[in-house]
Amino acid sequence: MITIIDYGAGNVQSVKNALDDINVEYQVSSAEFAVCNADKVIFPGVGEAASAMQKLNLYNLSNLLRIIKKPILGICLGMQLFGKHSTERDTNCLGVIDANVFKFDESKVTVPHMGWNKVEVVKENKLFDGIDDNTYFYFANSYYLENNEHTIATAKHDVEFTAAIEYKNYYGVQFHPEKSAEAGIKLLKNFIELC
Repeated sequence: MITIIDYGAGNVQSVKNALDDINVEYQVSSAEFAVCNADKVIFPGVGEAASAMQKLNLYNLSNLLRIIKKPILGICLGMQLFGKHSTERDTNCLGVIDANVFKFDESKVTVPHMGWNKVEVVKENKLFDGIDDNTYFYFANSYYLENNEHTIATAKHDVEFTAAIEYKNYYGVQFHPEKSAEAGIKLLKNFIELC
């Protein structure tokens, strides 16, 4: 069973739609027991880091997400929250990944970064199995996780930034696989079947 974490800051409906398309059994919950009892966890996120962390604390999920042993996929803000700190309202995040989150420079590029962008795989991994390098995925983000030792794919929007991470049982993507057509569906299937 897949648990999609619903903490009030996620793009839950489109993730549900994508999982429906691939006939995967799932539940949507903010309950600790539902996360603990899942085979795999999807941690979506849309919105603002400080509010998201407040909601995770409210639902007693912050500590659980730091120690969870099940495969977990952070999407967009969900991946950013795996980092140490976000400059968005000076927010301390979960600290799973030793990297920080910064805002794109509005004097150099359009913010938010929205639309299709090329993703370059920089480390062999299961998440991108069967997906061509430099495939385009759909992004919608004003902030980005800096490149770090756990970066497995990158994209560029003025600066090169982390498009995907893998660390132990933690996986993350900055783009929205649920809105990224066939490549996004393939990536979700890879997470469910291979990771």
